[in-house]
Amino acid sequence: METLVVDHPLVAHKLTTLRDVRTDSPTFRRLTDELVTLLTYEATRDVRVARVSVDTPLRPAEGVQLSRPTPLVVPILRAGLGMLDGMTRLLPTAEVGFLGMARDEETLQPATYADRLPQDLSGRQCYVLDPMLATGGTLAAALKLLVDRGADHVTAICLLAAPEGLSAVRDRLGETLGEDHGAVLRVVTAAVDDRLDENGFIIPGLGDAGDRLYGCV
Repeated sequence: METLVVDHPLVAHKLTTLRDVRTDSPTFRRLTDELVTLLTYEATRDVRVARVSVDTPLRPAEGVQLSRPTPLVVPILRAGLGMLDGMTRLLPTAEVGFLGMARDEETLQPATYADRLPQDLSGRQCYVLDPMLATGGTLAAALKLLVDRGADHVTAICLLAAPEGLSAVRDRLGETLGEDHGAVLRVVTAAVDDRLDENGFIIPGLGDAGDRLYGCV
């Protein structure tokens, strides 16, 4: 599994403001949207395209368009919804599926409570939106579900990641999918932070992304 940390001054600037405890929810939502658009630009460098010819006002020109089947964007509820607009701004023709997975705060294991995805994802490129890659359990389960349904190229876009989470995803997918599953798996993130605390939260992190996006409910 490949990990790409996007090294860009605008990414670092927006992430710093997201970390700030003084940043209110409306500003947090706006900056998340902007940051995800920047991450999407890097995450889609290998999106599949097909060559086409179009007529300009002067003469025909060769170019490319997104090929079919179109990419599938999968926000993990609920915090992943805060990343959806920033992603589809660059991929407006992508289809969107939804996956509800919540981490049990005692066992730190993921539990699926909603699945609105095609059963057959053969040949599809998928982009999973999950703000915080902490323990890695939720993301590993989501990636495995997509690959089990036939997806052959899955990229997770995360605002932040912890080293323990990245290692856990690699280990769990290596055990469950094996080395010959044939799917390309990647994580694109704005930063890899120091560690997890005893409660499984990323340090220094930015707090609970869902709560900061939508409030405590």
